[in-house]
Amino acid sequence: MSRLVGMTTTEDTTSRTGTPGGIVSCAATVTRTLAAVADAPGWGLSAAEQRTVLAELSRAQSMLAELRLRVLAAADVSGVGAESGASSTAAWLAHATRATRPRAHAEVRLANALEGEFGLTRRALATGTLNEEQARVIVHAITDLPDTIGEVDRRRAEDHLVDQAQTFDARALRVLGKHLLEVLDPETAEQRLGRKLEDEERRARRKTWFRIRDNGDGTSTGSFKIPTLHAQMLTKALHALTAPRRTNPGTGHPSGTGGTSGSGGGGTGGFEAGGAARRPAYPALLGRGLLELIEHLPTEKLPTSGGLAATIVVTLDYETLRTGLGVAALDTGGTISAAEARRLACEAGIIPLVLGGDSQPLDIGRERRLHTRYQRLALAHRDKGCTAETCDRPPGWTQAHHETPWSRGGGTSVENGRLLCSWHHHLVHHPGYTTTRLPNGSLRFHRRT
Repeated sequence: MSRLVGMTTTEDTTSRTGTPGGIVSCAATVTRTLAAVADAPGWGLSAAEQRTVLAELSRAQSMLAELRLRVLAAADVSGVGAESGASSTAAWLAHATRATRPRAHAEVRLANALEGEFGLTRRALATGTLNEEQARVIVHAITDLPDTIGEVDRRRAEDHLVDQAQTFDARALRVLGKHLLEVLDPETAEQRLGRKLEDEERRARRKTWFRIRDNGDGTSTGSFKIPTLHAQMLTKALHALTAPRRTNPGTGHPSGTGGTSGSGGGGTGGFEAGGAARRPAYPALLGRGLLELIEHLPTEKLPTSGGLAATIVVTLDYETLRTGLGVAALDTGGTISAAEARRLACEAGIIPLVLGGDSQPLDIGRERRLHTRYQRLALAHRDKGCTAETCDRPPGWTQAHHETPWSRGGGTSVENGRLLCSWHHHLVHHPGYTTTRLPNGSLRFHRRT
């Protein structure tokens, strides 16, 4: 029984006018017209004209999409690819238009759906009142309804979504489509949704993968597919590490800072000496949060490999460690700068392997190299947050820094420690800056000239 209130079914009483020859003429006219304005500058239009043209072209794009799909449905019936020996209409379309095979198959499915039972959606697309992406969402939402939903309710649901498409974009429309069953059949909707989610979760785990490659320029590029649950867990963790309060809106500086503080945003990467002081874009912000998350993984809780914890070992000679000039090697085969190794030695979960002149190990780690939990509590009580001048990041967003560097024999103690946020911890190890300790204990940064 339908519970979609206020909807009326719309019969397809629209007769198609025009001739097949008119479609051929239309296609030729469209291409000629577009070619005629190929070099016309968009900036020559007034703001009012730009608004009008953009709206009209968007509507025309939808109307052209419907015409293309209408012809494609007919081409599928006539076997348009048979002459060239194509295995299917989609295969012919992919070759003829240089589209991907999955895209071509999706095009043919949508074309047949619009030409078949989804006449209402097709007409809305033909008049430009919804776009192609919205049409795909509507077709998918109705097709996904269980067999227990009858044809009358399906058409009323389609009518409802077409109406909602006048207000909502495809993403919001997809959410509305997922809730159709709750209105049409609330008694079984929750059970079916639960089963569907279980199936999706099982498939998501099977489809999970991760890839990463070295770009050869000091960066690596990766991609992954993970279940929605884990994606949201990761996103929430990155949001915590890159909270907006970490930067002062409008300045890009850490909250309450100015001058040489540079851009904030949390995370551990992305510092450029002399760079513009502005808040990073959202993807860059999350990237920095990911760096901070990786640097502070609790490696002691990860499984061991060959009796060793999953902890990076950094190898460098003593002189390189002392001066911060040169290269350090990772046990994974990669390399990093000595300056980066010195910074990591303060806080992150690495094991430094320091070599003497004869390449014999001088020091493999150091007991209590990292500040203990209780030392961190004492530092938080004393410093109240980042100790860089004018920076007000709280203790929870800071790292413990050795005043006398660990690389020069500095002890791991409250007296030899101070709290610095990730940004200023990078800055204190940057060769382009020096620091002055102020009477109140805070650090003032100076750019080297």
